[in-house]
Amino acid sequence: MMLDAPVSGGILAAEAASLSFMVGGPEEGFKTAEPLFLSMGRAPIYCGGAGNGSVAKICNNLALAISMIGVSEALAIGQSLGVPASILTKIFNSSSARCWSSDSYNPVPGVMKGVPSSKNYQGGFASKLMAKDLDLAAASAKEADIKHPLTCRAQEIFHDICKEGNESKDFSCVFREYYGGKDEFSH
Repeated sequence: MMLDAPVSGGILAAEAASLSFMVGGPEEGFKTAEPLFLSMGRAPIYCGGAGNGSVAKICNNLALAISMIGVSEALAIGQSLGVPASILTKIFNSSSARCWSSDSYNPVPGVMKGVPSSKNYQGGFASKLMAKDLDLAAASAKEADIKHPLTCRAQEIFHDICKEGNESKDFSCVFREYYGGKDEFSH
């Protein structure tokens, strides 16, 4: 019996045993393997038949890429107009713009400790892996005959970042490498 069980959470979640599992395959196999998943992370999610775990992972990373691009663009615009990223982050995180890309994995160096942006975008989820997942998302959308303009634009952005020599940097480097956002130092 085979299961597909991609994970979300990256290096930090693996070290903390808090990975999220998206599992596809026979439900009986999922129930049998569930204790193993729980030993490495939080509640695994059964996604249905074979391949559905992979589909869920592609969709998750697509939403994450678009979210990171949106947060990075907004923060870069705010910076260029004189509002510090730390102030915008406080606003985002206490209002309707709140999301993981802002409150847990902020892309601006100097705003949040312990995330790749605070380590020159080292560690985390490599931009080349995000580009690969966006290629898979675009191919899947095309196969399903679904409109996907944001997928295509995100795909272009991450391929551009990789072509500029940033393929090993964490995908949050989109803030600096695509938008030209600036580091922020504590006030």
